[in-house]
Formats: sequence, C-alpha cells, structure tokens
Amino acid sequence: MSEELKKKIVEVLETITDPEIGIDVYNLGLIYDIQVVNDKTVKITMSFTTMFCPLASTLPLMIIDALKEKLGIDADIDIAYDPPWTPLRMTEKGRVLFKERFGYDIVEEYARSQQETRE
Repeated sequence: MSEELKKKIVEVLETITDPEIGIDVYNLGLIYDIQVVNDKTVKITMSFTTMFCPLASTLPLMIIDALKEKLGIDADIDIAYDPPWTPLRMTEKGRVLFKERFGYDIVEEYARSQQETRE
C-alpha cells in the first residue's frame, strides 16, 4: 500500500510548480524524502533552490493543501538545508523541462562550473 500511495503522492507533487522556475517541485529535485506514516499521513522532507527562497513559506503550504485536497491525506513537511539543493538533484524529466524552458542543460552547466572551481 505504501508504494502505491507514494506513487500517488509523487503525481500530486508533479502538479505543484515552483512559480519562479516553472518546474514542479518533484522533478526540480526539491523533494528529498517521502515517508508514508499511515494511509492518512505522510512525512515529506524537502528543500529549496536557495536558503533565501522567497517561497519558503508558500511551497510547503501548497504541498499540504494539494495532498489534502487530492488524496485526503495530511502532510508533515520538514525543511532540510543539508545537503543543500543543487541541480544534480533534478530528475531526468526535470532536466528536459528546464532545457526546454531556458535553452540549456542546467546539470551540465553546474558540473562545468564545479570543475572550473576545482581547477
């Protein structure tokens, strides 16, 4: 039951778009962990693209509201800043969406910038 519920939770998370980037929170890689406590409660650990995200108080509430409305479940949201979010957390779908929207592969750019930093 918990894997089936997790799948449904992910489907809901894919409907919640980060308004600044225009990609859903799941494929953007903001969701670090989903734990099904029981069939009516879930615990989600998430992060933001930056510690100073202007949507830090909004995105968790959007998730809580969407899960309650669409699945009838309560969500406890924990915010994690360690490890910090990087583009490497994005799903393949998220990378494709980002490239379509912005015209470049953010993961490749991030990897290149990290390599340059080490040199």
